[in-house]
Amino acid sequence: MSSATDIFRKMIVEKALVTVQKNNQNKNYLVLKEDASSPQYSVRILHTPDDTIAIKSDVFSFPIKIFQCMHNECKRADYVIIAHDEGKKWIVYVELKKGRCNNSHIVNQLKGSKCFVEYCRVIGQTFFDDPEFLDANDYLSRYVSIKVINFDKKPFRRKEKPPLHDTPQNMLPIISHPEKKIMFKMLIQPED
Repeated sequence: MSSATDIFRKMIVEKALVTVQKNNQNKNYLVLKEDASSPQYSVRILHTPDDTIAIKSDVFSFPIKIFQCMHNECKRADYVIIAHDEGKKWIVYVELKKGRCNNSHIVNQLKGSKCFVEYCRVIGQTFFDDPEFLDANDYLSRYVSIKVINFDKKPFRRKEKPPLHDTPQNMLPIISHPEKKIMFKMLIQPED
């Protein structure tokens, strides 16, 4: 385990953490659930690195007691995944959606979770005495929106390579059936 993962386990309450599980083939996966939806749904992220943790960033208290929220600064995405894989460190921001949603709304949620991570970064560096905790130069950021649909959609091929999803505005949209599994590599580097 990395020191970042260890610090997050000490910093974040257990009910806001999602840890890696193993299937019967001893392969790692995460289950990300959309609890606010009715009925609830989830997606399974397969082949996650051993050193991975997900944080339910949308349970972070809604800051309406201090912010006016007139510029969407109170929004947050559902999850932040922190992973260390093949010598690379990743922060993946994930918003789960069911049905139609305005992209600008999702962009604001992803931006809000980025602010949440910045807050955690300062807390780790200041209160956990780790000046390199989540150092922005060490981590690659990815922004993903996963839309869960309840019917089979015909697969489509992209005509061109999607832009790198390293900003909320360039988020990678993934459409998935609830039973379909998503590979971790798809979150960090989509196929051509």
